[in-house]
Amino acid sequence: MEDSPTIVKVDRGENQISPCRGRRCLPKALGYITGDMKEYTNWIKDKPQVLQFIDWVLRGISQVVFVNNPISGILIMVGLLIQSPWLALNGYVATVVSTMTALLLSQDRSAIAAGLHGYNATLVGILMAVFSQKGEYFWWLLFPVSVMSMTCPLFTSALNSIFCKWDLPVFTLPFNMVLSMYLSATGCYSPFFPSTIIKPVSSVPNVTWPNLSGLQLLKSLPVGVGQIYGCYNPWTGGIFLCAILLSSPVMCLHAAIGSLLGMIAALSISVPFEDIYFGLWGFNSSLACIAVGGMFMALTWQTHLLALACALLTAYLGGSMAHLMAVVGLPACTWPFCLATLLFLLVTTQNPNIYRMPLSKVTYPEENRIFYLQARKRMVESPL
Repeated sequence: MEDSPTIVKVDRGENQISPCRGRRCLPKALGYITGDMKEYTNWIKDKPQVLQFIDWVLRGISQVVFVNNPISGILIMVGLLIQSPWLALNGYVATVVSTMTALLLSQDRSAIAAGLHGYNATLVGILMAVFSQKGEYFWWLLFPVSVMSMTCPLFTSALNSIFCKWDLPVFTLPFNMVLSMYLSATGCYSPFFPSTIIKPVSSVPNVTWPNLSGLQLLKSLPVGVGQIYGCYNPWTGGIFLCAILLSSPVMCLHAAIGSLLGMIAALSISVPFEDIYFGLWGFNSSLACIAVGGMFMALTWQTHLLALACALLTAYLGGSMAHLMAVVGLPACTWPFCLATLLFLLVTTQNPNIYRMPLSKVTYPEENRIFYLQARKRMVESPL
């Protein structure tokens, strides 16, 4: 009889605890597929090499937008397929070839596993297809795509050996170099692989402000994000934003803000509306806003303002470089993003709230902020 109350109390305690555990299940499950999926990375280490290689390729595809998440890589592939299966094929083949080349060159295995030797080739493969005059399903194009993708690990490794002195990332500089080299070598009159003709502006553009469409401007926000991968379908851009959101809401927010600021910058200098609707003023500023707004700088309100300033500078620099490079028949690619963001990362300041992350500790903004707060706490506790 004395044991009965005890049994009742234990039963009640279990009934009270189990709903709490149930409520924690969803956040815990989300933790396994968000961020950089660290638990999955540890789990797959002792699995067959084929599975690991697929994981590396998917992470390489997502690393174009600084995301180290294979599920995000799958979502981005879905977005590319919606835009064009041909672009998706070229991007995937290029990433596979580049990753295999990095393995053959015995590059750092952790960098390969994080997709850092794949993302530049992803852009090379997609943009070579975009700028090809032969159109879609010109199968011979896969040959130069594969060859040029092999050079990406070479450029990445060489630039890393230089940039490591300042603890800076190489961003998409290898992609810019490889694509510029290919387009310069082939040109628009190549009998085998002709590229699209790019001409400088030779007349005053016809900009009629009453014709400005609010709906088209709204669509241009996801299109600006989609143009990071050379895509102009707003649904594709929306899927890319979802892929970024899965990894980090902070990155998704800055990606959208960067695209918006690029649009505002374009309107402020009366750029032809077609260029704005096509997202050409959004992708560089979107990348810059992500990079400074929590990715390579710990997120504070000061670095958030820096990210906005960097996005605006990148947009204007993109406009100027587009005109300059059109003179030699080349696209601006992501040169503006690389140059402007590196400039901001090299800025020195006495403000402790503007903290540049050590490159070896960079993961995603939420985790970066935790590292920053812990480092700041240690500095306060032991100032010497």
